[in-house]
Amino acid sequence: MPHGPEDRQGNDDVTEARDELDPKGWDSPPWSADSGTAAAVLPVAEIIPSAQRTTPAVHDYRGAGRLAEFPSPWRHPVWAVAWGFRAAFGIVSLIVLLALLAAIPVINFLVLGYLLEAEGGLARGGRLRRAFPLLSIAPRLGSIVLGIWLWLLPLRILANAAADAQLIDPTSRATRRLAWIVSTLAAMIAVHLCLALARGGSFGCFLRPIKNARWAIRQLRQGGYGEKAAAEIGAFVAGLRLRYHFWLGIRGFFGALAWLFVPTALFAAANKTEGKQIVVTIVGGLLLVPVLAWLPFLQARFASENRLRGMFELRTVRRLFGHAPLAWLLAVIATYVLALPLYLLKIFLLPQDAMWFVTLVFILSIYPARLVTGWAYGRATRRPQPAHFATRWFARLLMGPLLAVYVFLLFFTQFIGQHGKGVLFEHHAFLLPVPF
Repeated sequence: MPHGPEDRQGNDDVTEARDELDPKGWDSPPWSADSGTAAAVLPVAEIIPSAQRTTPAVHDYRGAGRLAEFPSPWRHPVWAVAWGFRAAFGIVSLIVLLALLAAIPVINFLVLGYLLEAEGGLARGGRLRRAFPLLSIAPRLGSIVLGIWLWLLPLRILANAAADAQLIDPTSRATRRLAWIVSTLAAMIAVHLCLALARGGSFGCFLRPIKNARWAIRQLRQGGYGEKAAAEIGAFVAGLRLRYHFWLGIRGFFGALAWLFVPTALFAAANKTEGKQIVVTIVGGLLLVPVLAWLPFLQARFASENRLRGMFELRTVRRLFGHAPLAWLLAVIATYVLALPLYLLKIFLLPQDAMWFVTLVFILSIYPARLVTGWAYGRATRRPQPAHFATRWFARLLMGPLLAVYVFLLFFTQFIGQHGKGVLFEHHAFLLPVPF
């Protein structure tokens, strides 16, 4: 598949970064060509020898963390296995991180922005690597969280034992000794975690406390660590692109809400099964069917072009539908088949501190639907000619009844959801990927 200007520019930046770290190109693994020195983000760097780094890890966060090229398992089996571990750990860390953030009000706009960016990246490039932005940063965050959790686990066990001993016999020598052990261990673990984070936060850093101490002494003797750490942290935060994803999520939310609010308000009008209210509800349901048919691709167009006006370019989206009708039909089926069972999780909402587990299910269901929609939109934009007339009408005729069934089932979710009629307005497939 030919690369666009954006791909060529990204490859040029990566090549420049690789040459700075390894001018002769002797030790650079072939699978890092698309992600710069992103291999240093994970403990892979602890296994595979690499060039000596003389600058902060600014290059680790270039290219939005796209997934690197898969190395040849026959020529480089070790690198291929390391690539698999790196990709799997990064994706798992990313999903868990999104689930944790989605459970936090207001911050969940950031999660929506990330999902839109993943959808838009796939729509622009058509490659699966573009479906996981920030993948070079997520493994670092995952290793930090995992390393801190593992070191705090024994401390929590000892702290609970000390608390029990304090209740049983607060004046005994064993109780005082256990309290002293907990305090000393907490101070040592705190120092170790700070040094592990200062060294980079890879998983290997959390397993080598003595090496961390030697490294800290060496840095103090050499001096200049403050400037290096500031550059490292600045590059890391800049690579997260928090403002960009948050603003993308805000606009994607209100753009979709503009399409959904009026038909949903009409759809939720009925309090009885007779009279004028049921007529208004039927009208709202009929309006929801075409809105739900085009909204996934209107959002994909907005995400791919980063233009709010693209959310309302219905004529262009309808024209693109004719270029890949079967792919769009598949995207519609995936979106609503994965979205409808999530309403069952709204029957009884968990406490706020346990909400992240529910949002994990939401992310795991909504993420694939976003990727399929982005793939379908990108497929339509790359095809120069419309599909056959019969294929287009087959997709239209099949899509209409399927969406009508979805709207019919959606009407009954207000009677099982804890939020009542508010459930109808949540539309987690397009708005916030959370059960509230």
